[in-house]
Amino acid sequence: MSAAMDTESTYSGYSHYSGHSKKAHRQGRDRHKSPRSKDSSRSEKSVTIQTPPAELLLGNDASRAEEGQDDNWGETTTAITGTSEHSISQEDIARISKDLEDSVGLDCKRYLGLTVAAVLGLLVFLTPIAFILLPQILWRDDLEPCGTVCEGLFISVAFKLLILLIGTWALFFRQPKADLPRVFVFRALLLVLIFLFVFSYWLFYGVRILDSKDTNYQGIVQYAVSLVDALLFIHYLAIVLLELRQLQPMFTVKVVRSTDGESRYYSLGHLSIQRAALVVLENYYRDFTVYNPALLTASKSLAAKHMAGLKVYNVDGNNTSGQSRAMIAAAARRRDSSHNELYYEEADHERRVRKRRARLVVAVEEAFTHIKRLQAEEQQKAPGEMMDPREAAQAIFPSMARALQKYLRTTRQQQYHSMESILQHLSFCITNNMTPKAFLERYLNPGPTLQYDRDRWFSKQWTLVSEEAVTSGLQDGIVFVLKCLDFSLVVNVKKIPFIKLSEEFIDPKSHKFVLRLQSETSV
Repeated sequence: MSAAMDTESTYSGYSHYSGHSKKAHRQGRDRHKSPRSKDSSRSEKSVTIQTPPAELLLGNDASRAEEGQDDNWGETTTAITGTSEHSISQEDIARISKDLEDSVGLDCKRYLGLTVAAVLGLLVFLTPIAFILLPQILWRDDLEPCGTVCEGLFISVAFKLLILLIGTWALFFRQPKADLPRVFVFRALLLVLIFLFVFSYWLFYGVRILDSKDTNYQGIVQYAVSLVDALLFIHYLAIVLLELRQLQPMFTVKVVRSTDGESRYYSLGHLSIQRAALVVLENYYRDFTVYNPALLTASKSLAAKHMAGLKVYNVDGNNTSGQSRAMIAAAARRRDSSHNELYYEEADHERRVRKRRARLVVAVEEAFTHIKRLQAEEQQKAPGEMMDPREAAQAIFPSMARALQKYLRTTRQQQYHSMESILQHLSFCITNNMTPKAFLERYLNPGPTLQYDRDRWFSKQWTLVSEEAVTSGLQDGIVFVLKCLDFSLVVNVKKIPFIKLSEEFIDPKSHKFVLRLQSETSV
């Protein structure tokens, strides 16, 4: 219990530190100096809709505060609570309601397709059985006796239906990975083909067998066997169209994230645009580093500060052309030297990152050394007094919390790591006897999107934008865009060129040579 209390006391400001800034500190200091300004600022507050906490971590003030932050920010920061600076407009509310309506429509479309496929599949499996049982029920006395061949056909039908059932389950009954905007063309064609096929068999069965009450029962059973055989061939066709056709790479796609320009290349086969977009998104969550808008905000603020020039205003209307030219020249010289300031600021930022990284590495190594000492002490105690990994993580976490907190703020990763997630990762490393380097790998290097919680992805619902129909196949030169709320993925499709290989024969004897040595040498 004491370890948990130390954890909370040491890490009490972790969930609120992203909203702190120097501006907030100055406001808190001015508020204590001047009560009158506090009353005036209170009267100017307006009612807005507060955004989720993840949005508050990404404000411009927080990113600006990173540049001038000292090592004692934990003691000097003042938290100002009040009205949120973020608001939501009527257009955003309308867009959210539209997204909800679209999601309801997609759910209805998905369940309708599953219902149609399930009913058709049930009809397919019951049709051969009905072909065999209906004559036995309707005109059993008039049927010819079923011989050995006929009884053997019963076994054939049973095993073929079992094989068809297993193959259908493996190919079609899968958990859907995404909701596509349009139907899958090949899947829809297969459903139509199966329906027409079963309908034609029923039509022939009703006209030639039910109406005439055919007494050749072996022929009826053979007719049911032919239906099962045809269904098996249709299943093979489905495997070729749905699985095998797309395996051979035919296109290379380049995926570029619009905000930071990070790109990846992938090879795809014969796919439609919507299915290619699905493959791109699956690879995006695995290969691309997590999207961090705080880094973009910081770079934009630096560029804006260094590219800002001096503005000259002629208030009195006097002739101040000489003074104006001098100020414009000073502004030009300032812009010329701005790259030096940017260079030194970036170098200072890298220095602070390296320094805080070194402090974090040392703190984590000391904490893991402490936990090994605790484990050695616990082994000498009774088995009932052993400390579980969660308690051990809470015991050593306060010693590294401050260094980890400062490093995450400096590298602007604080919005992706909560206190609970860090404790879970620490207990996981302790349970599996992992080293400090293995524990720090998640925090020293930004990982892929799948490494973080779903509520911190910033990209859950996507919109496909394409000039071509999304059901059409990939072609050379096609460009489509996958948009989400904060950024977009631009996908450029290029066809793999036709490669012509030629063979050149090399005679093995051409590599042979003779070395002649003279036995006599001149003296």
